[in-house]
Amino acid sequence: MAKTRKAGAAGMAGPNASPSDGMLPADYVRARRLLARRDPVIGALMRTHGACGLARAQREDPFHVLVQAIISQQLSTKAARTIGRRLVELHGGVLTPQAVAATPDLALRGVGLSSQKLRYLRDLCAKVQDGSLMLHSLTGMSDSDVIAALTQVKGIGRWTAEMFLMFRLHRPDVLPVGDLGILKAVQQVYGLRKPPTAARLTEIGEPWRPYRSVACWYLWASLGNPPGGA
Repeated sequence: MAKTRKAGAAGMAGPNASPSDGMLPADYVRARRLLARRDPVIGALMRTHGACGLARAQREDPFHVLVQAIISQQLSTKAARTIGRRLVELHGGVLTPQAVAATPDLALRGVGLSSQKLRYLRDLCAKVQDGSLMLHSLTGMSDSDVIAALTQVKGIGRWTAEMFLMFRLHRPDVLPVGDLGILKAVQQVYGLRKPPTAARLTEIGEPWRPYRSVACWYLWASLGNPPGGA
């Protein structure tokens, strides 16, 4: 990835961010050098946790990533992974919109899905099947366009779209200011009295550009349970 992205005023994925195939190994080297130079707190986390695990967390199938992101809402990483694994096992190891749409509610509830998340998955499947959401077209879109496309689905808000940007499209400069884990980690490692506001987190994360996704992974890792996006 030779290009970097300019992020928007909200401190999240920028509205003019360019599409990309994601980060390459050389980008991680540059990211670590930049972050260590600009922020000693993140530098200390990198020394503690080693290589960034964002690349290991990638999944090729965009539908699977969105399903797992919906499952992960308001759940611990461990609980979300357990439900996701059960859902995959229920469908013989491969998730498709057609298969999930055809699965009875009772079976889906049986793997641990709430009624609300079941409705979200139904809407995702319907929009993928009717072509109103073209998942494989997202790779070529800007960050803001990806967010706009995904948030048309019930239950997919900005946070879920940001997780997709980070863990499927591998975009390097996403700062999910509403992520509870990031807020908790920043409070702890920066010694704040309370979790930062979105504006304060954006300010703290300003030196991390254009690799805020990488910095976020290390913040998640500081909690002992970095998300895998799957």
